[in-house]
Amino acid sequence: MKAFGFLSFGHYADVPGSVTRTAGDMLRQTIELAEGADEIGVNGAYVRVHHWARQAASPIPLLTAMAARTKRIEVGTGVIDMRYENPLQFAEEAAALDLIADGRLALGVSRGSPETALRGYEAFGYVDTEDTERGSVLAREKFDLFLRAIGGERIAPGDPRMVGEGQYLAIEPQSPTLRDHLWWGSGSRSSAVTTGRLGLNLMSSTLVTEATGQPFHELQREQIDVFRSSYKDAGHTGTPRVSVSRSVFPLVSDRDRAYFGLRSAENGDQIGVIDGFRSTFGKTYAAEPDVLIEQLKADEAVMAADTLMLTIPNQLGPAYNLHVLQAFAEHVAPALGWKPNTEGPVQGDPVA
Repeated sequence: MKAFGFLSFGHYADVPGSVTRTAGDMLRQTIELAEGADEIGVNGAYVRVHHWARQAASPIPLLTAMAARTKRIEVGTGVIDMRYENPLQFAEEAAALDLIADGRLALGVSRGSPETALRGYEAFGYVDTEDTERGSVLAREKFDLFLRAIGGERIAPGDPRMVGEGQYLAIEPQSPTLRDHLWWGSGSRSSAVTTGRLGLNLMSSTLVTEATGQPFHELQREQIDVFRSSYKDAGHTGTPRVSVSRSVFPLVSDRDRAYFGLRSAENGDQIGVIDGFRSTFGKTYAAEPDVLIEQLKADEAVMAADTLMLTIPNQLGPAYNLHVLQAFAEHVAPALGWKPNTEGPVQGDPVA
């Protein structure tokens, strides 16, 4: 592990105990949290994307504001659901965001996670005729077009009265670094292999669609290994990034113990069915810093990844979440190999 960031689900609700009552609260507080995390030296500020729910849903405006108000921290998503996107409009917006962020972007995309709406992407006007239950084919087709567009391919026929006969046009703007900042959200070995073959970065999910009896971190480490092998076998020679997500709470105050102390007694993986697959979910880490260090060092996936995303309870507000990030930065992260954002952008590991 070289870097860590926060991952916010962007929940908001007018309920007792919540500091984040409205969508406006959530958006402004996320920007405030990114600013504070940037000053602490945190490497990344990432947001989940969920439609049809009281959560963050339109990430590009939010990430653009975060990038404009910060200096060093990476901003990104975990993940944008391609089933809902117009690939060419998304290509334009993503390129503009990458340019505004000056390369400080980790744009996670995938088919997306299960949602409350039944084929909700169809209400947005997109229909997957081959895979009406999950939309996987639709997501891949859209992502392929998105990749072509950000690569500068001339896709749209030009009006001969304006650009001459036989001319085709590419989307604008173009950002030459955007493809390097793309991550695929993967929850299975097969998607990890595809991610490596495409030469993208790997954003490993909060679950794996396997339940073999092995611990979650071992299954996820194996997923990381097959990704890197696939990346190398495809002939790519770069330094791909890998991230994993965990709920981690250093218990350094009475308030921490009141909120999360019981979690340390419930420290175990969970098995469940999601999207029709029997899956393994990772556990929550909540303990004194010295205990956390040993627990995370024993987590094979955390130590194999370059970036750890800490899922945060965003409805407790920016002040408390900055306390959690500060505690992790001071008492835990240095022992795991962390380098703060003042030391430059995070680099992946060579696969050769």
